[in-house]
Amino acid sequence: MPPAAATNLGYKPPDGGWGWAVVFAAFISIGFSYAFPKSLTIYFKEIQEYFSVSYSEIAWVSSVMLASMYAGGPVSSMLVNRYGSRPVVMVGGLMVCTGMVLASFGTTIIHLYLCVGVIGGFGLAFNLQPALTIIGTYFQVKRPLANGLAMTGSPVVLSTLAPLNQFLFDSFGWRGSFLILGSIVLNCCVAGALMRPVNKRVQSQPDNESSMSRGKVSVEAASEDFSSPSANPLAEDIKNKSKCQSFVSRNIDLSLFTHRGFLIYLVGNVVMFFGFFAPVVFLAPYAKHQGTDEYSAALLLSIFALVDMFIRPVTGFLGNSKWIRPKIQYLFSFAVSYNGVCHLLCPLASGYGGLVVYAVFFGLAFGMLSALLFEVLMDLVGAHRFSSAVGLVTIIECGPVLLGPPISGALVDIFGDYKYMYYACGVFMLGPGIFLFIMHYYNYKKLDEEHRQRVTVEMRTSEEAVELKMNPKEKTDNETHGETF
Repeated sequence: MPPAAATNLGYKPPDGGWGWAVVFAAFISIGFSYAFPKSLTIYFKEIQEYFSVSYSEIAWVSSVMLASMYAGGPVSSMLVNRYGSRPVVMVGGLMVCTGMVLASFGTTIIHLYLCVGVIGGFGLAFNLQPALTIIGTYFQVKRPLANGLAMTGSPVVLSTLAPLNQFLFDSFGWRGSFLILGSIVLNCCVAGALMRPVNKRVQSQPDNESSMSRGKVSVEAASEDFSSPSANPLAEDIKNKSKCQSFVSRNIDLSLFTHRGFLIYLVGNVVMFFGFFAPVVFLAPYAKHQGTDEYSAALLLSIFALVDMFIRPVTGFLGNSKWIRPKIQYLFSFAVSYNGVCHLLCPLASGYGGLVVYAVFFGLAFGMLSALLFEVLMDLVGAHRFSSAVGLVTIIECGPVLLGPPISGALVDIFGDYKYMYYACGVFMLGPGIFLFIMHYYNYKKLDEEHRQRVTVEMRTSEEAVELKMNPKEKTDNETHGETF
Protein backbone atom coordinates (compact mmCIF):
# COMPACT_ATOMS: atom_id res chain seq x y z
CA MET A 1 0.00 0.00 0.00
CA PRO A 2 1.73 3.23 -1.05
CA PRO A 3 1.82 5.94 1.59
CA ALA A 4 -1.02 8.35 1.21
CA ALA A 5 0.80 11.28 2.68
CA ALA A 6 3.32 11.82 -0.09
CA THR A 7 1.02 13.81 -2.34
CA ASN A 8 -1.03 15.57 0.34
CA LEU A 9 1.48 17.18 2.68
CA GLY A 10 1.87 20.27 0.51
CA TYR A 11 5.64 20.41 1.03
CA LYS A 12 8.65 18.15 0.74
CA PRO A 13 9.83 16.75 4.11
CA PRO A 14 13.60 17.08 4.63
CA ASP A 15 14.04 13.35 5.48
CA GLY A 16 17.14 14.19 7.50
CA GLY A 17 19.03 17.23 8.75
CA TRP A 18 17.52 18.57 11.97
CA GLY A 19 15.01 15.75 11.65
CA TRP A 20 17.51 13.39 13.29
CA ALA A 21 17.71 15.74 16.30
CA VAL A 22 13.91 15.58 16.40
CA VAL A 23 14.12 11.78 16.29
CA PHE A 24 16.48 11.89 19.30
CA ALA A 25 14.04 14.16 21.15
CA ALA A 26 11.16 11.81 20.29
CA PHE A 27 13.38 8.92 21.47
CA ILE A 28 13.51 10.52 24.94
CA SER A 29 9.88 11.62 25.00
CA ILE A 30 8.43 8.31 23.78
CA GLY A 31 10.87 6.42 26.01
CA PHE A 32 9.55 8.03 29.18
CA SER A 33 5.93 7.80 27.98
CA TYR A 34 5.97 4.02 27.62
CA ALA A 35 8.74 2.96 30.03
CA PHE A 36 7.75 5.06 33.03
CA PRO A 37 4.51 3.19 33.89
CA LYS A 38 6.26 -0.18 33.42
CA SER A 39 9.28 0.76 35.54
CA LEU A 40 7.07 1.68 38.48
CA THR A 41 6.08 -1.99 38.84
CA ILE A 42 9.32 -2.45 40.81
CA TYR A 43 7.63 -0.65 43.72
CA PHE A 44 4.31 -2.51 43.48
CA LYS A 45 4.98 -5.31 45.94
CA GLU A 46 6.23 -2.92 48.62
CA ILE A 47 3.45 -0.35 48.05
CA GLN A 48 0.94 -3.21 48.13
CA GLU A 49 2.20 -4.26 51.56
CA TYR A 50 2.43 -0.64 52.77
CA PHE A 51 -1.22 0.14 51.96
CA SER A 52 -2.48 -3.47 52.48
CA VAL A 53 -4.18 -3.71 49.08
CA SER A 54 -4.78 -6.56 46.62
CA TYR A 55 -3.05 -7.34 43.30
CA SER A 56 -5.89 -5.84 41.28
CA GLU A 57 -5.91 -2.64 43.38
CA ILE A 58 -2.18 -2.04 42.97
CA ALA A 59 -2.46 -2.79 39.25
CA TRP A 60 -4.80 0.19 38.93
CA VAL A 61 -1.83 2.55 39.42
CA SER A 62 -0.26 1.63 36.09
CA SER A 63 -3.66 1.18 34.46
CA VAL A 64 -4.90 4.64 35.39
CA MET A 65 -1.59 6.15 34.27
CA LEU A 66 -1.68 4.38 30.89
CA ALA A 67 -5.40 5.05 30.42
CA SER A 68 -4.92 8.75 31.20
CA MET A 69 -2.04 8.81 28.71
CA TYR A 70 -4.33 7.37 26.03
CA ALA A 71 -7.41 9.40 27.03
CA GLY A 72 -5.40 12.60 26.76
CA GLY A 73 -4.68 11.90 23.09
CA PRO A 74 -7.40 14.13 21.57
CA VAL A 75 -6.55 17.00 23.95
CA SER A 76 -2.90 16.61 23.04
CA SER A 77 -3.81 16.56 19.32
CA MET A 78 -5.71 19.83 19.63
CA LEU A 79 -2.86 21.48 21.52
CA VAL A 80 -0.32 20.26 18.97
CA ASN A 81 -2.42 21.57 16.08
CA ARG A 82 -2.76 24.92 17.87
CA TYR A 83 0.66 25.46 19.46
CA GLY A 84 3.00 22.85 17.95
CA SER A 85 4.85 19.94 19.55
CA ARG A 86 7.55 21.87 21.43
CA PRO A 87 5.50 23.65 24.16
CA VAL A 88 3.14 20.69 24.61
CA VAL A 89 5.99 18.27 25.37
CA MET A 90 7.59 20.72 27.82
CA VAL A 91 4.31 21.18 29.71
CA GLY A 92 3.89 17.39 29.79
CA GLY A 93 7.30 16.94 31.43
CA LEU A 94 6.36 19.45 34.13
CA MET A 95 3.05 17.65 34.75
CA VAL A 96 4.70 14.25 35.25
CA CYS A 97 7.25 15.81 37.61
CA THR A 98 4.47 17.45 39.63
CA GLY A 99 2.51 14.19 39.84
CA MET A 100 5.49 12.18 41.12
CA VAL A 101 6.41 14.80 43.72
CA LEU A 102 2.83 14.93 45.02
CA ALA A 103 2.64 11.10 45.03
CA SER A 104 5.69 10.92 47.32
CA PHE A 105 3.50 12.46 50.07
CA GLY A 106 0.61 10.04 49.45
CA THR A 107 -1.22 8.49 52.41
CA THR A 108 -3.67 6.23 50.53
CA ILE A 109 -3.69 4.23 47.31
CA ILE A 110 -6.32 6.68 45.96
CA HIS A 111 -3.71 9.42 46.29
CA LEU A 112 -1.42 7.44 44.00
CA TYR A 113 -4.25 6.90 41.51
CA LEU A 114 -4.77 10.67 41.26
CA CYS A 115 -1.16 11.88 41.31
CA VAL A 116 0.73 9.12 39.48
CA GLY A 117 -2.25 7.93 37.43
CA VAL A 118 -4.20 11.01 36.36
CA ILE A 119 -1.70 13.90 36.57
CA GLY A 120 1.28 11.80 35.49
CA GLY A 121 -0.73 10.04 32.80
CA PHE A 122 -1.93 13.25 31.17
CA GLY A 123 1.64 14.54 31.30
CA LEU A 124 2.78 11.43 29.41
CA ALA A 125 0.01 12.02 26.83
CA PHE A 126 1.50 15.45 26.19
CA ASN A 127 4.84 13.72 25.58
CA LEU A 128 3.73 10.80 23.41
CA GLN A 129 1.39 12.22 20.78
CA PRO A 130 3.45 15.33 19.84
CA ALA A 131 6.58 13.19 19.45
CA LEU A 132 4.78 10.78 17.11
CA THR A 133 3.24 13.60 15.07
CA ILE A 134 6.39 15.67 14.51
CA ILE A 135 8.28 12.70 13.02
CA GLY A 136 5.68 12.52 10.24
CA THR A 137 6.36 16.19 9.40
CA TYR A 138 10.13 15.67 9.05
CA PHE A 139 10.22 12.27 7.28
CA GLN A 140 8.48 10.60 4.37
CA VAL A 141 10.88 8.25 2.53
CA LYS A 142 12.71 7.24 5.74
CA ARG A 143 9.65 7.43 8.00
CA PRO A 144 9.51 3.74 9.07
CA LEU A 145 13.19 3.90 10.03
CA ALA A 146 12.71 7.17 11.93
CA ASN A 147 9.69 5.77 13.78
CA GLY A 148 11.57 2.57 14.62
CA LEU A 149 14.51 4.52 16.04
CA ALA A 150 12.25 6.84 18.05
CA MET A 151 10.25 3.93 19.47
CA THR A 152 13.53 2.37 20.62
CA GLY A 153 13.47 4.96 23.41
CA SER A 154 10.99 2.87 25.39
CA PRO A 155 13.26 -0.18 25.95
CA VAL A 156 16.37 1.99 26.41
CA VAL A 157 14.71 4.03 29.15
CA LEU A 158 13.14 0.91 30.67
CA SER A 159 16.44 -0.97 30.79
CA THR A 160 17.93 2.04 32.62
CA LEU A 161 15.04 2.73 34.97
CA ALA A 162 14.43 -0.90 36.05
CA PRO A 163 17.73 -1.42 37.95
CA LEU A 164 17.85 2.28 38.89
CA ASN A 165 14.45 2.02 40.58
CA GLN A 166 15.57 -1.00 42.59
CA PHE A 167 18.68 0.91 43.71
CA LEU A 168 16.64 3.99 44.59
CA PHE A 169 14.15 1.91 46.56
CA ASP A 170 16.91 0.20 48.58
CA SER A 171 18.56 3.56 49.28
CA PHE A 172 15.64 5.98 49.77
CA GLY A 173 12.40 3.96 49.95
CA TRP A 174 9.50 4.41 47.57
CA ARG A 175 8.71 7.97 48.74
CA GLY A 176 12.24 9.25 48.21
CA SER A 177 12.45 7.37 44.92
CA PHE A 178 9.33 9.13 43.63
CA LEU A 179 10.88 12.51 44.41
CA ILE A 180 14.04 11.62 42.47
CA LEU A 181 12.03 10.20 39.55
CA GLY A 182 10.13 13.47 39.40
CA SER A 183 13.39 15.31 38.77
CA ILE A 184 14.62 12.73 36.23
CA VAL A 185 11.49 13.03 34.10
CA LEU A 186 12.20 16.74 33.60
CA ASN A 187 14.50 15.58 30.79
CA CYS A 188 11.30 15.54 28.71
CA CYS A 189 11.36 19.35 28.84
CA VAL A 190 14.83 19.28 27.27
CA ALA A 191 13.54 16.89 24.60
CA GLY A 192 10.64 19.21 23.87
CA ALA A 193 13.01 22.13 23.36
CA LEU A 194 14.64 20.21 20.48
CA MET A 195 11.35 19.76 18.61
CA ARG A 196 11.70 22.73 16.29
CA PRO A 197 8.82 23.03 13.78
CA VAL A 198 9.70 21.87 10.29
CA ASN A 199 10.47 24.49 7.63
CA LYS A 200 7.72 23.81 5.11
CA ARG A 201 9.19 24.89 1.80
CA VAL A 202 6.12 25.36 -0.41
CA GLN A 203 6.53 26.46 -4.02
CA SER A 204 5.23 29.95 -4.67
CA GLN A 205 1.99 30.25 -6.64
CA PRO A 206 1.81 32.07 -10.02
CA ASP A 207 1.16 35.80 -9.98
CA ASN A 208 -2.37 35.49 -11.31
CA GLU A 209 -3.29 32.96 -8.58
CA SER A 210 -1.74 35.13 -5.87
CA SER A 211 -3.60 38.20 -7.15
CA MET A 212 -6.82 36.20 -7.17
CA SER A 213 -6.17 35.05 -3.62
CA ARG A 214 -5.46 38.63 -2.53
CA GLY A 215 -8.70 39.71 -4.18
CA LYS A 216 -10.54 36.93 -2.41
CA VAL A 217 -9.09 37.98 0.94
CA SER A 218 -10.08 41.61 0.32
CA VAL A 219 -13.62 40.57 -0.57
CA GLU A 220 -13.85 38.41 2.56
CA ALA A 221 -12.52 41.28 4.66
CA ALA A 222 -15.08 43.63 3.15
CA SER A 223 -17.88 41.19 3.82
CA GLU A 224 -16.74 40.86 7.44
CA ASP A 225 -16.92 44.67 7.79
CA PHE A 226 -20.53 44.75 6.59
CA SER A 227 -21.65 41.77 8.73
CA SER A 228 -21.15 43.30 12.15
CA PRO A 229 -23.01 41.80 15.16
CA SER A 230 -25.09 44.92 15.66
CA ALA A 231 -26.22 44.87 12.05
CA ASN A 232 -27.29 41.22 11.87
CA PRO A 233 -27.57 39.11 15.07
CA LEU A 234 -28.71 36.05 13.11
CA ALA A 235 -25.61 36.24 10.94
CA GLU A 236 -23.50 36.40 14.10
CA ASP A 237 -25.12 33.21 15.48
CA ILE A 238 -24.54 31.39 12.20
CA LYS A 239 -20.96 32.62 12.18
CA ASN A 240 -20.36 31.35 15.72
CA LYS A 241 -21.82 27.95 14.87
CA SER A 242 -19.69 27.70 11.73
CA LYS A 243 -16.61 28.62 13.77
CA CYS A 244 -17.39 25.86 16.30
CA GLN A 245 -17.94 23.32 13.53
CA SER A 246 -14.76 24.35 11.76
CA PHE A 247 -12.82 24.05 15.02
CA VAL A 248 -14.08 20.51 15.60
CA SER A 249 -13.49 19.46 11.99
CA ARG A 250 -10.02 20.99 12.01
CA ASN A 251 -8.90 19.20 15.18
CA ILE A 252 -10.96 15.98 15.14
CA ASP A 253 -11.40 14.30 11.75
CA LEU A 254 -14.54 12.25 12.38
CA SER A 255 -14.61 11.16 8.73
CA LEU A 256 -11.95 8.61 9.73
CA PHE A 257 -14.77 6.44 11.05
CA THR A 258 -15.73 5.84 7.40
CA HIS A 259 -12.15 4.88 6.49
CA ARG A 260 -11.93 1.10 5.96
CA GLY A 261 -8.28 0.69 6.96
CA PHE A 262 -8.71 2.86 10.07
CA LEU A 263 -11.67 0.79 11.27
CA ILE A 264 -9.75 -2.47 10.78
CA TYR A 265 -6.84 -1.08 12.77
CA LEU A 266 -9.12 0.24 15.51
CA VAL A 267 -11.11 -2.98 16.03
CA GLY A 268 -7.97 -5.14 16.17
CA ASN A 269 -6.15 -2.80 18.54
CA VAL A 270 -9.05 -2.35 20.97
CA VAL A 271 -9.16 -6.10 21.64
CA MET A 272 -5.38 -6.43 21.55
CA PHE A 273 -4.83 -3.81 24.27
CA PHE A 274 -6.66 -5.91 26.84
CA GLY A 275 -3.59 -8.16 26.85
CA PHE A 276 -0.87 -5.75 25.70
CA PHE A 277 0.49 -4.20 28.91
CA ALA A 278 -0.46 -6.72 31.63
CA PRO A 279 2.35 -9.25 30.87
CA VAL A 280 4.95 -6.49 31.27
CA VAL A 281 3.31 -5.08 34.39
CA PHE A 282 3.26 -8.49 36.10
CA LEU A 283 6.60 -9.86 34.87
CA ALA A 284 8.59 -8.81 37.97
CA PRO A 285 5.80 -9.73 40.46
CA TYR A 286 5.46 -13.13 38.71
CA ALA A 287 9.17 -13.79 39.17
CA LYS A 288 8.98 -12.78 42.85
CA HIS A 289 5.95 -15.06 43.26
CA GLN A 290 8.12 -17.96 42.08
CA GLY A 291 10.74 -17.17 44.74
CA THR A 292 13.12 -15.01 42.70
CA ASP A 293 14.95 -12.26 44.57
CA GLU A 294 14.24 -8.58 43.87
CA TYR A 295 17.34 -7.83 41.80
CA SER A 296 16.91 -10.94 39.63
CA ALA A 297 13.26 -10.02 39.06
CA ALA A 298 14.31 -6.50 38.04
CA LEU A 299 16.95 -8.07 35.75
CA LEU A 300 14.16 -9.78 33.80
CA LEU A 301 12.79 -6.36 32.88
CA SER A 302 16.28 -5.29 31.81
CA ILE A 303 16.68 -8.41 29.62
CA PHE A 304 13.26 -7.81 28.13
CA ALA A 305 14.16 -4.16 27.49
CA LEU A 306 17.56 -4.96 25.92
CA VAL A 307 16.02 -7.39 23.43
CA ASP A 308 13.22 -4.91 22.79
CA MET A 309 15.84 -2.21 22.22
CA PHE A 310 17.64 -4.31 19.62
CA ILE A 311 14.60 -5.42 17.63
CA ARG A 312 12.87 -2.04 17.24
CA PRO A 313 15.43 -0.42 14.90
CA VAL A 314 15.80 -3.75 13.07
CA THR A 315 12.04 -3.75 12.54
CA GLY A 316 12.30 -0.16 11.31
CA PHE A 317 14.94 -1.18 8.75
CA LEU A 318 12.79 -4.13 7.62
CA GLY A 319 9.67 -1.98 7.42
CA ASN A 320 11.54 0.56 5.30
CA SER A 321 12.65 -2.06 2.76
CA LYS A 322 11.05 -2.18 -0.69
CA TRP A 323 9.91 -5.78 -0.12
CA ILE A 324 8.00 -5.21 3.13
CA ARG A 325 6.85 -1.59 3.10
CA PRO A 326 4.15 -2.06 0.42
CA LYS A 327 2.61 -4.81 2.59
CA ILE A 328 3.73 -3.62 6.04
CA GLN A 329 0.33 -4.42 7.58
CA TYR A 330 1.12 -8.15 7.32
CA LEU A 331 4.29 -7.67 9.39
CA PHE A 332 2.24 -5.91 12.06
CA SER A 333 -0.33 -8.73 12.07
CA PHE A 334 2.47 -11.25 12.51
CA ALA A 335 3.89 -9.26 15.45
CA VAL A 336 0.50 -9.23 17.21
CA SER A 337 0.06 -13.00 16.72
CA TYR A 338 3.63 -13.68 17.86
CA ASN A 339 2.93 -11.85 21.15
CA GLY A 340 -0.11 -14.03 21.75
CA VAL A 341 1.84 -17.25 21.18
CA CYS A 342 4.55 -16.11 23.64
CA HIS A 343 1.99 -15.47 26.40
CA LEU A 344 0.25 -18.80 25.83
CA LEU A 345 3.58 -20.62 26.18
CA CYS A 346 4.80 -18.60 29.21
CA PRO A 347 3.25 -20.88 31.90
CA LEU A 348 5.28 -23.76 30.45
CA ALA A 349 8.53 -21.96 31.42
CA SER A 350 9.91 -23.46 34.63
CA GLY A 351 12.33 -21.75 37.01
CA TYR A 352 14.27 -18.55 36.53
CA GLY A 353 15.93 -19.84 33.36
CA GLY A 354 12.54 -20.38 31.76
CA LEU A 355 11.53 -16.83 32.64
CA VAL A 356 14.73 -15.51 31.03
CA VAL A 357 13.87 -17.39 27.81
CA TYR A 358 10.33 -15.99 27.96
CA ALA A 359 11.69 -12.46 28.52
CA VAL A 360 13.89 -12.80 25.42
CA PHE A 361 11.12 -14.02 23.11
CA PHE A 362 8.60 -11.62 24.61
CA GLY A 363 11.06 -8.76 24.09
CA LEU A 364 11.35 -9.68 20.40
CA ALA A 365 7.58 -9.83 19.96
CA PHE A 366 6.85 -6.68 21.96
CA GLY A 367 9.57 -4.71 20.17
CA MET A 368 8.31 -5.66 16.72
CA LEU A 369 4.77 -4.68 17.61
CA SER A 370 5.75 -1.39 19.27
CA ALA A 371 7.98 -0.32 16.37
CA LEU A 372 5.09 -0.78 13.93
CA LEU A 373 2.18 0.30 16.13
CA PHE A 374 1.92 3.89 14.88
CA GLU A 375 3.77 3.47 11.58
CA VAL A 376 1.03 1.19 10.24
CA LEU A 377 -1.61 3.72 11.31
CA MET A 378 0.23 6.45 9.41
CA ASP A 379 0.53 4.07 6.45
CA LEU A 380 -3.25 3.59 6.45
CA VAL A 381 -4.48 7.17 6.89
CA GLY A 382 -1.49 9.26 5.72
CA ALA A 383 0.64 11.72 7.64
CA HIS A 384 -1.80 14.58 6.99
CA ARG A 385 -4.56 12.80 8.99
CA PHE A 386 -2.32 11.05 11.50
CA SER A 387 -2.70 13.61 14.31
CA SER A 388 -6.49 13.22 14.33
CA ALA A 389 -6.26 9.45 13.86
CA VAL A 390 -3.91 8.87 16.78
CA GLY A 391 -6.06 11.10 19.00
CA LEU A 392 -9.20 9.12 18.20
CA VAL A 393 -7.41 5.78 18.54
CA THR A 394 -5.87 6.58 21.91
CA ILE A 395 -9.07 7.80 23.54
CA ILE A 396 -10.93 4.67 22.41
CA GLU A 397 -8.06 2.42 23.48
CA CYS A 398 -7.93 3.94 26.96
CA GLY A 399 -10.78 1.60 27.98
CA PRO A 400 -8.90 -1.67 27.42
CA VAL A 401 -5.66 -0.06 28.62
CA LEU A 402 -7.42 0.89 31.86
CA LEU A 403 -9.19 -2.43 32.38
CA GLY A 404 -6.57 -4.89 31.08
CA PRO A 405 -4.10 -5.02 34.02
CA PRO A 406 -6.80 -4.93 36.76
CA ILE A 407 -8.68 -7.77 35.06
CA SER A 408 -5.41 -9.70 34.90
CA GLY A 409 -4.74 -8.89 38.55
CA ALA A 410 -8.22 -10.09 39.45
CA LEU A 411 -7.46 -13.42 37.74
CA VAL A 412 -4.38 -13.74 39.94
CA ASP A 413 -6.46 -12.92 43.05
CA ILE A 414 -9.17 -15.45 42.12
CA PHE A 415 -6.98 -18.41 41.11
CA GLY A 416 -3.85 -17.62 43.14
CA ASP A 417 -1.72 -18.34 40.06
CA TYR A 418 -0.35 -16.19 37.26
CA LYS A 419 -0.72 -18.76 34.49
CA TYR A 420 -4.42 -18.00 33.89
CA MET A 421 -3.55 -14.33 33.48
CA TYR A 422 -0.97 -15.20 30.80
CA TYR A 423 -3.44 -17.53 29.05
CA ALA A 424 -6.03 -14.72 28.91
CA CYS A 425 -3.48 -12.23 27.56
CA GLY A 426 -2.39 -14.75 24.94
CA VAL A 427 -5.94 -15.14 23.68
CA PHE A 428 -6.44 -11.35 23.64
CA MET A 429 -3.36 -11.01 21.43
CA LEU A 430 -3.62 -14.06 19.15
CA GLY A 431 -7.26 -13.44 18.24
CA PRO A 432 -6.70 -9.87 16.93
CA GLY A 433 -3.55 -11.01 15.15
CA ILE A 434 -5.52 -13.53 13.09
CA PHE A 435 -8.29 -10.97 12.55
CA LEU A 436 -5.78 -8.39 11.24
CA PHE A 437 -4.23 -10.93 8.85
CA ILE A 438 -7.61 -11.71 7.29
CA MET A 439 -8.94 -8.14 7.18
CA HIS A 440 -5.73 -6.63 5.77
CA TYR A 441 -5.75 -9.25 3.02
CA TYR A 442 -9.28 -8.10 2.22
CA ASN A 443 -8.24 -4.43 2.45
CA TYR A 444 -5.27 -4.86 0.11
CA LYS A 445 -7.50 -6.70 -2.37
CA LYS A 446 -10.09 -3.91 -2.30
CA LEU A 447 -7.39 -1.26 -2.69
CA ASP A 448 -6.05 -3.03 -5.79
CA GLU A 449 -9.56 -3.19 -7.26
CA GLU A 450 -10.14 0.50 -6.54
CA HIS A 451 -6.78 1.37 -8.10
CA ARG A 452 -7.62 -0.57 -11.27
CA GLN A 453 -11.02 1.15 -11.46
CA ARG A 454 -9.40 4.57 -11.13
CA VAL A 455 -6.92 3.74 -13.89
CA THR A 456 -9.74 2.54 -16.13
CA VAL A 457 -11.78 5.70 -15.51
CA GLU A 458 -8.76 7.91 -16.18
CA MET A 459 -8.00 6.11 -19.44
CA ARG A 460 -11.62 6.36 -20.54
CA THR A 461 -11.71 10.06 -19.67
CA SER A 462 -8.51 10.72 -21.61
CA GLU A 463 -9.86 8.82 -24.64
CA GLU A 464 -13.08 10.84 -24.56
CA ALA A 465 -11.07 14.06 -24.34
CA VAL A 466 -9.05 13.03 -27.38
CA GLU A 467 -12.22 12.22 -29.32
CA LEU A 468 -13.71 15.61 -28.43
CA LYS A 469 -10.59 17.31 -29.74
CA MET A 470 -10.61 15.25 -32.94
CA ASN A 471 -14.30 15.77 -33.78
CA PRO A 472 -14.15 19.56 -34.28
CA LYS A 473 -11.05 19.12 -36.42
CA GLU A 474 -12.81 16.53 -38.64
CA LYS A 475 -15.85 18.80 -38.91
CA THR A 476 -13.68 21.71 -40.05
CA ASP A 477 -11.95 19.53 -42.63
CA ASN A 478 -15.32 18.38 -44.04
CA GLU A 479 -16.55 21.97 -44.30
CA THR A 480 -13.35 22.94 -46.09
CA HIS A 481 -13.75 20.10 -48.60
CA GLY A 482 -17.38 21.07 -49.17
CA GLU A 483 -16.47 24.65 -50.02
CA THR A 484 -13.85 23.40 -52.47
CA PHE A 485 -16.34 21.31 -54.41
